[in-house]
Amino acid sequence: MTREATTWTFFACPDITRRIWTRTERLARDIVRDMGGHHIVALCVLKGGYKFFADLLDYIKTLNQNNDKSVPLTVDFIRVKSYCNDKSTNNVKVIGGDELSSLTGKHVLIVEDIVETGRTMQTLLSLLNESRPKMVKVVSLLVKRTPKSSGYRPDYIGFEVPDAFLVGYALDYNEYFRDLSHICILNDEAKEKYKV
Repeated sequence: MTREATTWTFFACPDITRRIWTRTERLARDIVRDMGGHHIVALCVLKGGYKFFADLLDYIKTLNQNNDKSVPLTVDFIRVKSYCNDKSTNNVKVIGGDELSSLTGKHVLIVEDIVETGRTMQTLLSLLNESRPKMVKVVSLLVKRTPKSSGYRPDYIGFEVPDAFLVGYALDYNEYFRDLSHICILNDEAKEKYKV
């Protein structure tokens, strides 16, 4: 069985990657409109956020070159882990959080791949607020529509998605499927095959 047979393509359009890029470009425009003129620290939430982060920053860089209102950027990275297989462990591990004190007084843009229940982001924001940044905004490529939601909503949202386990475009299942250029719903057969 090929790996492609174990997933179901979520975005049903001829060029899935183009749809993600188009939405990412729009998010970049919104961020430049709202945060232009401020030096911001773009904080990538690893590992799943790296692809969206790179694409978003490319669009912001292009806008900076072609716009009167630019956004000076520096980048930083943090790793957050809360899943084993397709279930939340309810234990949010933040790796790299000891260096958050460098964000004191800064304008911070957190770049996340997906917000599901919102609890992981609320934990990260609580930890970040201890360092007293001047402003914090969150952009997430995906927000899951789930009854388990805490009610948290990012400042910028790419797509709202169904309550299913998604992979691709750097989202993973036990480190598999990050390399897909599109986003898929993982089926039960794949969950069983790649579980730890």
